Amino acid sequence: MNGTTPDPQRMVAPDGQVLHGLAWRHPRAEGSTLRPVVIINPATSVRSDYYSRFAAFLHGQGFDVLTYDYRGIGGSRPASLRGFQAGWLDCGQRDFEALLQHAAAHFPGQPVQVVAHSVGGVLVGLAPSNHTIARVFTMGAQYAHWRDYAPGRRSALLWKWHVAMPLLTALLGYFPGKRLGWLEDTPRGVVRDWTARHPRFEDGFDGAGSQRLDPDERDALVARFASLTAPLLALSVADDEFGTIPATQRLLRYFRGSATTHLHVEPGELGLAGIGHFAFFHSRFEHSLWQIPLQWLRSGTLAACPPGRLIPVG
Repeated sequence: MNGTTPDPQRMVAPDGQVLHGLAWRHPRAEGSTLRPVVIINPATSVRSDYYSRFAAFLHGQGFDVLTYDYRGIGGSRPASLRGFQAGWLDCGQRDFEALLQHAAAHFPGQPVQVVAHSVGGVLVGLAPSNHTIARVFTMGAQYAHWRDYAPGRRSALLWKWHVAMPLLTALLGYFPGKRLGWLEDTPRGVVRDWTARHPRFEDGFDGAGSQRLDPDERDALVARFASLTAPLLALSVADDEFGTIPATQRLLRYFRGSATTHLHVEPGELGLAGIGHFAFFHSRFEHSLWQIPLQWLRSGTLAACPPGRLIPVG
């Protein structure tokens, strides 16, 4: 690495799928095993370079950082998405798992921490090696159950993401999100998992896309969430139409083996016009909102008087 220029990374998932990403890495030196390496899990259908500013910020604060694209997205996209099989289970059990194994192999002895945006927080619970994680920060992390959307936006979001998106996907064999300005083009399996209307995430996954998970597989899935023992800080913001308080709480209840903290922020209380589901990772928040995950990743604590309010997880 030269300065803050990241190095390209090539990871291979357990099923052979090649994933592409970037590494912001400090030179190895005595005591470097004490330096955490942070993996950034993107939101659904978002390219990893969206998080490059935040990754560079963490690198400047002394962390090593890994970003990557899920299969079917960005640098990990095949020539054609028609017929390409990929769902959230693949992204968690295989793609995020590949990053955990890559970190263990290429950053040996360093604590592994995770920053997860939106569905990236769900994937933390799906990876078989999640017990190796030392600390987690999530932003707007939730399972996309439509009843949890912001009440004033629920009907519009239901129509857009749970009616129009699956209809277009059925016609084309994938979702043409980039053409529409609705995020990136997205594999049909991911659309299937996003648009399932079940209140429990495990009921919305069907593995290979043809049959539902059997009861033993569902139980194993839930147990895997409980195998995460790392302390987890979940941030939700009041103007996030996806990551509402009920949506955040629904996900956090699955992490039964982790000490979870839910911090809810009102943008107006911080003098901000808005934050929403995506703006948190804009560099304009370097000296305000970004200080929350920075302190958490460094020490596992919040400021003495953190912005917002703590929501009991239950």
